Amino acid sequence: MNIETAGYGTLLVILIMAVVTLATRWGGVFVMSFVPINYRVQQFITAMSGSVLVAVLVPMAVKGDNGARLALLTTAIVMLLLKKPLPAIAAGILAAALVRHF
Repeated sequence: MNIETAGYGTLLVILIMAVVTLATRWGGVFVMSFVPINYRVQQFITAMSGSVLVAVLVPMAVKGDNGARLALLTTAIVMLLLKKPLPAIAAGILAAALVRHF
């Protein structure tokens, strides 16, 4: 199936993507409304969020440039020192920007 990206084609693609995104989000909430949240389910959800984070960061650490690696290292160090995510993320972005600028 091909959708022309000129004219209304782009709008159609955006609308389809929005509907799919909303369906998956609402579908997840709907399905989880039938699952009792006990200790085991809570542990699974906690572990899953960490594994998603690792799945996003490891490829960047392995195949990323020096700016990406320094950003990850800076973010980790600032997070360990301050225990606050927003300054850690800001420091990581700043480190990547400085390495890539120079």
